[in-house]
Amino acid sequence: MAEKQLHMLLIYPDFLEEEMFNRNKLGNYSEGLASISAVLKQGGYRVSLYHELYMPTKEEFIAKVKEFNPDVIGFSMRTTAVPFVTEMAGWLDDELPDIYVTVGGYHAILVPDECIKIRGIDAVTVGEGEYPLLELMDSMRDGQMRTDIQSINFKMPDGSIIKNPVRPLIEDLDQLPFPDFDLFDYANLDRSKNFTAMVMLSRGCLFSCTYCGNSQFRNIYPNKQKYCRFRSPQKAIELLELLLSKYPFIKYIEFRDAIFNMYKDWFYEFMPMYIEKIHLPFNCNLRFDTLDEEMVKTLKAGGCYMIDIGLENGNEEFRRKYLHRNMKNDHMIEVSKWFRENKITALTYNIVGLPYETLELSLETVKLNAKLDVDKVIPNIFYPYPMTILEKTARDAGFIDPSVDPNDPVQLRMPQYPKYDILYMAYNFNKLVKKFKAIYELPPEKAKIEEEKLTKKICSPKYPRKFLYKTAKAKEDAFIWAKRTLKKVSPKLFIFLKNKTMKEVKKS
Repeated sequence: MAEKQLHMLLIYPDFLEEEMFNRNKLGNYSEGLASISAVLKQGGYRVSLYHELYMPTKEEFIAKVKEFNPDVIGFSMRTTAVPFVTEMAGWLDDELPDIYVTVGGYHAILVPDECIKIRGIDAVTVGEGEYPLLELMDSMRDGQMRTDIQSINFKMPDGSIIKNPVRPLIEDLDQLPFPDFDLFDYANLDRSKNFTAMVMLSRGCLFSCTYCGNSQFRNIYPNKQKYCRFRSPQKAIELLELLLSKYPFIKYIEFRDAIFNMYKDWFYEFMPMYIEKIHLPFNCNLRFDTLDEEMVKTLKAGGCYMIDIGLENGNEEFRRKYLHRNMKNDHMIEVSKWFRENKITALTYNIVGLPYETLELSLETVKLNAKLDVDKVIPNIFYPYPMTILEKTARDAGFIDPSVDPNDPVQLRMPQYPKYDILYMAYNFNKLVKKFKAIYELPPEKAKIEEEKLTKKICSPKYPRKFLYKTAKAKEDAFIWAKRTLKKVSPKLFIFLKNKTMKEVKKS
């Protein structure tokens, strides 16, 4: 190996179980893979990406890997991709056993011991992968094949496992090279068809929501107190300038940082520079309890046209007890008023089917969205990610049935909240928000009567929730197919219709 330039093939299964055979879709950018590629290329190695937009057959997969002819393969694995990676790693073990295979990503951090047992996997990266993988490539180049590399666990030929300590996380993100955007077919990514660039300027999160893996990710590092980091405002602007010079068709920025305004000092230093040097319309993730009116006005001045914000559950006591989110509904309503006053579209994320939740509690989430008068709502069904606090809560309560398919949209089995009631709520969430919005526009006394009447109707044992779920799902599936097809065939028409819809939402 010392006589040639080593080649790393990164494999990115970029699809969900329900769309695993759909070949008419576009791919997504991965900041982690782009960063790994940048570091490895800086170290003198070749890096390629096998961007899987659907589950290939064994023949397709092996032929494609042979075409790349890599020395090392690195799978990116989220929890819901475990079955796909497991199958593909087995194919490699059958057909190309001489290629060294590693796996990393969120699932590898959460349960490395489970990942190393997968047939065909030789090593697991635990934590940030850039420099552990660089050390691995260096050792292979030098003919040493070291097994003492921090943040990598190794499976030996005899089946034994070598576990190494996790190295400290990278505290100064400015030390990293900029992501390798060219790793991807960037012009043909899903966001690119919207003339949008997905960007991350930070790593980590200050908070420890029980359903999220961040608390567990943080705890693996010896310097976990430094888990939340941003590139300096100056370097962040340089990154954006580089991206725009490469892809001048970009007209919107989508900041995917966990919380864009996580550090006030950084935020107020970055925004004037962004306004002066970039000033493209952007959207970002925020938290209600980190916002004040001045910050909302600054976001608007910078070009923020939409925010994504976690509401999750509408009951304050439930939210605090089970989700560790200490927010007040009154403040959330006030923040939403600031968004409307500044003409910033608000999109809330919500979770249904949480441990100990009921249909009535889910309706409280619907009602709070209606009172906030948000523009868009995204309902997600709770998924018990391994090693998270809420996964343990669900397991201890007996809500996790091992026989449930890992790709079943409803993972929990709760006597107080049956599967089809959860599905009904998820697929009718938007419609219900609109109904309660209309009720809250009535005079207070009449609104109270109508609210109670609709709540009682929905919660009635005789209400056809299962039938209404199936009807709503069929409509949503048809809409998603049409949207994806239009975006791929005619992106300009897609953007025109999207902008027209947003203007109509604002008018209403």
